[in-house]
Amino acid sequence: MRIAFMGTPDFAVPALRALHDAGHEILAVYSQPPRPANRGKKLTKSAVHKVADELGLDVKTPLNFKDQTDRDIFDALHTDIAVVAAYGLILPQSILDMPRHGCLNIHGSLLPRWRGAAPVQRAIEAGDTKSGVMIMQMEAGLDTGPVRAAQNTQIADKNTAELTEELAHMGADLLVHVLQDLEAHPAIAQSDEGITYAKKITKDEARIDFTQDAALIERKIRAYNPMPGAFFEHDNVRYRIHEAQVIEAEGDSGLILDDRMTIACGQGAIRPTIIQKAGKPKMPLDNFLRGAIFPSGLKLT
Repeated sequence: MRIAFMGTPDFAVPALRALHDAGHEILAVYSQPPRPANRGKKLTKSAVHKVADELGLDVKTPLNFKDQTDRDIFDALHTDIAVVAAYGLILPQSILDMPRHGCLNIHGSLLPRWRGAAPVQRAIEAGDTKSGVMIMQMEAGLDTGPVRAAQNTQIADKNTAELTEELAHMGADLLVHVLQDLEAHPAIAQSDEGITYAKKITKDEARIDFTQDAALIERKIRAYNPMPGAFFEHDNVRYRIHEAQVIEAEGDSGLILDDRMTIACGQGAIRPTIIQKAGKPKMPLDNFLRGAIFPSGLKLT
């Protein structure tokens, strides 16, 4: 098929590679423009942009599709289909209508649950047992389009980085399978029941509230790993918890209960297993406690 690929972060890379390896004609790759990154704020290409360069594909980085010139350039590709994977731009109806078979989106949830910006994070945070990917026929609404194919997986104790990587590869394989025979995968309308919205994660949400239940805090730690990272502060220093376990123990919320840094929560307790002091590398709890003083009886707020 003659394809326009539209994606930006690592999540979209397996799909781009899979389409290329399957022999599809990728006419152009659309990605977010290079952004300042790292300490030097040097303009840096997106993950998809870098891979497209590696594969020798034409890359386009419009700020949006409000300019008629950008719409005309897309129309002139005469694509059979466009594939969208975490592109980061809202496509106007005029763009959605241009490819012969419309636009397909690889969405990282089991729609209609978790429409929106952060489906993987919100599924983990909410304690869902399953997540998955769906190949959705795009329309103007927010993730409201009919679905051509789906595949699910158990969330178990995965964090966002782990689950996102798994879903990215699942989505790539499922996409190639669908494109082998579009007619064998008709677009079926989503249910009107069970609709939820996955709003974008804010930095304020990442601050750990020890008055919450330990199980919820542990899920948030996984949901916000790698970004923005769940944290608490002590003596004006930020500590980021990358992994933790729920412990059956009780005490005043935020109170450290023992020399293993077990922290009492609203119900139950958590114990960090991978922790990071601001400006330092992350490390296992045993290594961290050799150089940090968090005695039993200390109260974290």
